[in-house]
Amino acid sequence: MDGLTIAFLVAVLVAILFAYLYFSLKSRIKGIREDAIQKSQAVTLGKVTEHLVPYLPGFEFDPRDVRFLGTPIDLIVFDGLCNGSVKRVVFVEVKTGRSSLTPRERFVREAVAANRVEWLEYRPALQGV
Repeated sequence: MDGLTIAFLVAVLVAILFAYLYFSLKSRIKGIREDAIQKSQAVTLGKVTEHLVPYLPGFEFDPRDVRFLGTPIDLIVFDGLCNGSVKRVVFVEVKTGRSSLTPRERFVREAVAANRVEWLEYRPALQGV
């Protein structure tokens, strides 16, 4: 074989390799994008659900007693507040699908379970007030 034939064969092999890599990479990128879209939709559904939960059937508290925090815990319920008598304060974390508690949410849960919850009344020293 002469040099021109070898160069042509190398060029064809390189072109085939690039084509393979291009289509392989294109397929992987499509899969990554689809996965990202699914995760984004799940997060959005979760965020919307956090706000709607107090109005859903089966939620045991009066929606007027619920305050949205968002982070690190989704909701705080002042059970009975709208009736003028708070029976208890309940921290509520809303989870959808297969989501689990984050480490920060677990820290809050553990503090509540261990009764490490306090009341603080703070009065800042403001000038002219």
